[in-house]
Amino acid sequence: MPSNPIDGFEVDPASLASIGRDLQRPECILAEADGTIWSADARGGVVRIATDGSQTLIAQGDAVPASATEQFTRIVNDTLPNGMAFARNGDILIANFGTDRLEVMKRTGESSVLYDAINGRPFGRVNFVLRDSRDRLWLTVSTRVPDLIMSMTPSVRDGYIALADEKGIRIVADGLHFTNEIRLDAKEEWLYAVETCGMRVTRFRVADDGALNSRETYGPDNHGRMIDGIAFDSFGNLWGTHIFTDRIFAITPDGDLRIILDDDRDSEAGRQLLQAYAEERLTPELMLACGSALAPWMASVTFGGPDLSTVYIGSLRGTTIPFFRSPVAGAPPVHWADQRLERR
Repeated sequence: MPSNPIDGFEVDPASLASIGRDLQRPECILAEADGTIWSADARGGVVRIATDGSQTLIAQGDAVPASATEQFTRIVNDTLPNGMAFARNGDILIANFGTDRLEVMKRTGESSVLYDAINGRPFGRVNFVLRDSRDRLWLTVSTRVPDLIMSMTPSVRDGYIALADEKGIRIVADGLHFTNEIRLDAKEEWLYAVETCGMRVTRFRVADDGALNSRETYGPDNHGRMIDGIAFDSFGNLWGTHIFTDRIFAITPDGDLRIILDDDRDSEAGRQLLQAYAEERLTPELMLACGSALAPWMASVTFGGPDLSTVYIGSLRGTTIPFFRSPVAGAPPVHWADQRLERR
């Protein structure tokens, strides 16, 4: 096997540039092949950042500004776009962490509900959506517990993964420890899922009918830190973020953990948070005490740019999107293939 392009690669936080301004909760970022960036926004929609740096808020309804604390405490019955994906026609699929629904929004802002229940019951805390090459939609639900803080404990493991296809929507994996972002490998043979409160990445073999089997931990059994977003590069490294303690890591194809960027550097606030979590006494105040200056509460990594070698960092409390250059290109997302076909 050739040498890994990330061998010895580390990023100095001070070297990062950024795009965007006055963003609110840019948790998930989508990159188009022409260089356009789309960011989830707590005002109830997405922000489109054009290649010339101009930006436009496209809201599902009336945009309502919210402080970082308000964004955290008002996650009940308010729209709060979280994970996003492009539909084949360019519409934006939104896993709404506030309304607990899977929604679709046109680029004009018109929004509708795709799914809001499963087996006749409300979803629970909807987190992330992923579209595969067969136009199937994979959806994660972090927890069925209404109180977000009460769900973030070592003992609550009620997250799940659902699949929507021509047969409807159904649960294909259950009992996950606060399910977060998911990704498929290049051949779509394995689905990788973040268990945020389990502090690990779990993967499943994907059957032709969408059933998930052969569940196993991928990489370290326990990162010792909560994980949020993940993304593959073209070599097969799985990149990700340690949320609250603000690091970017990569798991190599051999399962080794590499730290790419560390903007927390073992902070006292981070240590207190992890100790409180282990003792089941987590509070919003302890969580809000964490967060680096660069991208507080790092939530996602997205490969973009014309060569897919620019890494954009999403965050829950940032107002801009930091980025840096990677020594290896990202794995092309499924919507890049759609857009290339459109241009022919």
